[in-house]
Amino acid sequence: MNAAQSVAQDLLSINAVTLRPNDPFTWASGLKSPIYCDNRLTISYPSVRKGIYDGMTDLIKHYYGEVNVIAGTATAGIPHAAWVAQQMNLPMVYVRSKPKDHGQGKQIEGVLQPRQKVVVIDDLLSTGGSVLKAVHAVQAAGAEVMGVVAVFSYELAAVTKNFTDEQISFHTVTNYSTLIDVAKQNGDITDADLASLKQWRADPAKWLAKG
Repeated sequence: MNAAQSVAQDLLSINAVTLRPNDPFTWASGLKSPIYCDNRLTISYPSVRKGIYDGMTDLIKHYYGEVNVIAGTATAGIPHAAWVAQQMNLPMVYVRSKPKDHGQGKQIEGVLQPRQKVVVIDDLLSTGGSVLKAVHAVQAAGAEVMGVVAVFSYELAAVTKNFTDEQISFHTVTNYSTLIDVAKQNGDITDADLASLKQWRADPAKWLAKG
């Protein structure tokens, strides 16, 4: 079992990810989905979170080389960023969704200098919209964003398009395809479930129309 499969297994075992193709969830956007992902649960399991921050560290070293600062998105990316920064012996900052409406009005907390090379950490990528806002904030502070690393991606077409449009790379420790394959190997889902799950990823709106 490789690192992506191992983390996918961990997410399933602690119920951070739930698959329900026959009783779909409704996202805040109104989209019907056969999957619900709550990676915040991972912080309560030392061995699970270690697998994640080890995986993130490996991705950063492999794809981005020399990095000066690790940035976490508030709030879900903060703990993962802290563990990665500690493991890599690097400074850390975190990025609010918007500037504070009091005090100094900061959006980035911690020390970030212009021209520093930054990797932004998030827990989950759906369309990438929220983490790209954090990327923009780091860029506005004069730092260079090397890329984004996250725990998990739904692998929707929108996330690839949005990152490509912004000319920002991203990598995740595990992803939707790996997770549903592991779930099938575990016997958690049937062949019919697997087919439905693949159809959702290919076209969520069309999957909803069929449902």
